[in-house]
Amino acid sequence: MSPGRASEWVMLNAAVSAAWGAASPPTVFPELNELLRELVERVESILADNFLGAYLTGSFALGAGDLYSDCDFLVVTEAQVSAEQERALRQIHDEIPTRSGHWTHHLEGSYAPRAELETLAALDKQWLYIDHGWREMQWSTHCNTEDVRWTLRECGITLAGPDPRELVAEVPADALRRRMRQLIESFLPDLFSWISFDIAWAQRYAVTTLCRMLYTLDTAEVASKQASLEWAQDALNPAWRDLIQQVLDDRALGWDPNDPPRAGSVEATTAFAEHAKQRAANSLP
Repeated sequence: MSPGRASEWVMLNAAVSAAWGAASPPTVFPELNELLRELVERVESILADNFLGAYLTGSFALGAGDLYSDCDFLVVTEAQVSAEQERALRQIHDEIPTRSGHWTHHLEGSYAPRAELETLAALDKQWLYIDHGWREMQWSTHCNTEDVRWTLRECGITLAGPDPRELVAEVPADALRRRMRQLIESFLPDLFSWISFDIAWAQRYAVTTLCRMLYTLDTAEVASKQASLEWAQDALNPAWRDLIQQVLDDRALGWDPNDPPRAGSVEATTAFAEHAKQRAANSLP
């Protein structure tokens, strides 16, 4: 980094730190911190009394957010957003990805009513959701899952509002494990419903996701992609170490629809998925 760019970074970081007050900035990325500050202010202005809090989940909450991560957030509302509030939120999320910069294309999150977070009976209900890089919001179950709720409650980073433990029902260990068994059992058919192993990213995604699910199955906790892969290298049969190391080594390659998988990696990944199914079946109480 040039001295000029370094000076700019220090000044921006200082400005963002001041904007967050006494609290530490939520991430190590000044551009992202400023974007989050703006997002929270605009959302709070739209929701008014319907705004309860805003939180980071995902990789940043789990202590592993980096330039290859999306920035996952969740806004808690007092009640379901009104039609007028939904229109205004859609305008925000339609505009942000049109800007230059890195993080404007990597925000992903949902707007969740408090009453639905307070009970596991509301799992899999649809919330207003924005996918990273998208401009159009949708109603989706994406963030209303056991693992996202666990991450929010146990590790969530507060951008505004009370401690997330005051808003989110505890997710019992058996609930996490039960969902992981279900997901592992149908993992490859579900994956192939929207992508194929013709793309290298899909092969890496499969191994990473299976390692995350196996970690949760084993520990009843949620870990980042990196931490789950590293755990799997030590905890699983050594026969899978080369496959896992390949995924770790190739993480920086990111998404490229024209990038074919490494020779032999698809066969190894298919076998790994079968191993995960057997391990999940053997874990039944």
